[in-house]
Amino acid sequence: MMAGAMTADAADAYPGARNGQVVLHDFRFNSGDVLPVLTIGYTTLGEPRRDSQGHISNAVLLLHGTTGTARNWFLPGLSRHLYGPGQPLDASRYFLIIPDGIGLGRSTKPSDGLRAKFPHYGYRDMVNANYRLLTEGLHVDHVRAVIGTSMGGMQTWLFAEQYPDFMDGAVAIASSPTPVSGRNMMWRQLVIDSIRNAPDWQGGNYSKPPESFLRTWPLFAVMTNSATHLQALAPTREQAIAHNHALSQVAQGLDANDVLYRFEASADYHPEADLGKIRAPFLAVNFADDLLNPVELQALPRAMPQVKQGSYQLLSPMPSFGHQNLGQGATWGPVVADFLARLPARP
Repeated sequence: MMAGAMTADAADAYPGARNGQVVLHDFRFNSGDVLPVLTIGYTTLGEPRRDSQGHISNAVLLLHGTTGTARNWFLPGLSRHLYGPGQPLDASRYFLIIPDGIGLGRSTKPSDGLRAKFPHYGYRDMVNANYRLLTEGLHVDHVRAVIGTSMGGMQTWLFAEQYPDFMDGAVAIASSPTPVSGRNMMWRQLVIDSIRNAPDWQGGNYSKPPESFLRTWPLFAVMTNSATHLQALAPTREQAIAHNHALSQVAQGLDANDVLYRFEASADYHPEADLGKIRAPFLAVNFADDLLNPVELQALPRAMPQVKQGSYQLLSPMPSFGHQNLGQGATWGPVVADFLARLPARP
C-alpha cells in the first residue's frame, strides 16, 4: 500500500517547475476494483518549508478540470498572474503541488493499455489518490490550502469533506456542490453517448476516434465559453462552421476512452449531504455567465449556510470567457489572495 520511488526532473512547462511521479500500490477503487500499480504524475513549483516539528508547512494543492492536466496551471492566463513575487500563489512563499488526476496526463489511464477494461473511477477515487500522493509520496501531512477549478473545484468540496483537518482553507473555483444534473448532465451525456453508442467505438477497441465523438466535441466549447467570446471568434456563419470543424480536428488528438471515463467520473459527485463536515474556511468563486454552474439555480446561496466557515463570491468579469474564466488568474487571483491572507497563521 505504500508509495513507490519518486522521480523528478526539470519541467518544461514553467521556469523552476519540477515533474515527478508517485507509484501507489494496490489502489482500491470505491467500486471494489484494485489496480496493482497506479501512477500519479505531478508537478511542483516552489520549495517546501518545515515547521519546528519538521512538517512541511507551506504546501498548496492545485487541482485541474475535466479536460486538463497539471500543465493547465501553467498556461499564460494563470502563470502570468499567480506565481510571481507578490502574486496570489507566490512560488517563493508556497510549495505548489499540482497532480494529474487519475485517467489524465502522466497518471495511469485507460489508453495506457487496459482501454475499456480500466476500473471505472469517480471523483472520490481521484481525491483519495491525491491524498495518498501527498501523504505517502511527498510526505505532506497538512496543506495550507486546496484550490481547484471546475472538476478540481468539485473535488475540492469532496476533499474538504473527506479530510476536514488536512487543510487550513479551501477554494473551489467554477463549481457547485450539487450533483451534475439538468443541462450540465444533458450535454455531458451527449458526449458520453457519442462514444459509448458509436458502432466504431467497438467496445473500446477502436483504431481511431469514433466519428460521432469528433462531431459532438464542439459542444464542449459551446458550453464552457461565453457567447461574446464565441461571437468574436466566429462572427459569421461560415466562420462558426469552420470553428466547429477546427474543434473536431482537435478532438482527433484525444483518446476517446480517456474522455469517456473522465466524463463518467462525475457520477459519484453528491457533496450536499456532507457539507456540514467541512471545518476549514471555505471559499467558492463562480462566474455570472457560467453555463455549467448557472447562477439562476442558486446553488451557492442554498449550500453555503451549511458550511461553518463558508463564503462565496460571484464575479462578472469583462470581457468574459464564461466557465473558462477559470483560466484567467487576473480575474479571480485577488479574491483568492485575500482569502489566503485571512487564514489563521500556522503555529
